[in-house]
Amino acid sequence: MDPLPIVLIVAAVTCAACWVLSLITKDTSWVDRIWSIVPVVYVWVFAVAALTDGEDAARLIVMAVLVTAWGARLTFNFARKGGYSGMEDYRWAILRTRMSPAMFQVFNLLFIVLYQNALLVLITLPAFQAWLHPSPLTVWDFVFAALFLCFLAGETVADQEQWNFHQAKKRAGGTLEPGFVTTGLFRVSRHPNFFFEQAQWWVFYAIGATAAVSAGLGLWGGAINWTIAGAALLTVLFIGSTIFTESISASKYPAYADYQRRTSMLVPWPPRRTPAPARA
Repeated sequence: MDPLPIVLIVAAVTCAACWVLSLITKDTSWVDRIWSIVPVVYVWVFAVAALTDGEDAARLIVMAVLVTAWGARLTFNFARKGGYSGMEDYRWAILRTRMSPAMFQVFNLLFIVLYQNALLVLITLPAFQAWLHPSPLTVWDFVFAALFLCFLAGETVADQEQWNFHQAKKRAGGTLEPGFVTTGLFRVSRHPNFFFEQAQWWVFYAIGATAAVSAGLGLWGGAINWTIAGAALLTVLFIGSTIFTESISASKYPAYADYQRRTSMLVPWPPRRTPAPARA
């Protein structure tokens, strides 16, 4: 059983549903609501196909369990922020004011629906690589799985720190200086949750590449293969989204520019020291 056509059919149905629902409800956050769900489905399709074919499915089972843990955590975090209660991503509302209605609908179809759903397929295709090249688990699989869990834990901590700050901000009446999180992991990265999110999918790619290398494909086509497109495009998406998000934060909070100067955008790194004021 070739699992790829099944994944593509599910993705096509998902695209159609997200687009139609966005038109009916005038809410463009439907892709956000399935973001943590459909990748889990896709990877399990590959894992079940390997089991059905009677191949060595251990690597794919590991990959499916890891992505399920990723999806469960992200779904929980999205739900507690009200993501499934009809709340639209504030960034789409801002973009809607900057575009004509027709232009925004083109953006909705091409980027929000088609591009992002295509990306959700691409980031899971290292599992297709593992299905194509079944082989026993190696030491590298365990190393990469451990790294994935470490990055998952890091993202969990970062999201919890952000949640705690916003709950405290709410209790304080909606204002809490400086207006954004600067402690914990946010002291060494302005977006540690974004960093750990991307890192998990790069490690997921590495597990798929391990399958290709184990099949004797070597550096090109093995360690570096076409499924790297998913992790690479996810990074491009996150960088673009981060720049847009920061432009909004900088316009709202006067202290944000100094935070940007001192703190790494994504990769956790010791903060830069602020120059001492000149003496009179």
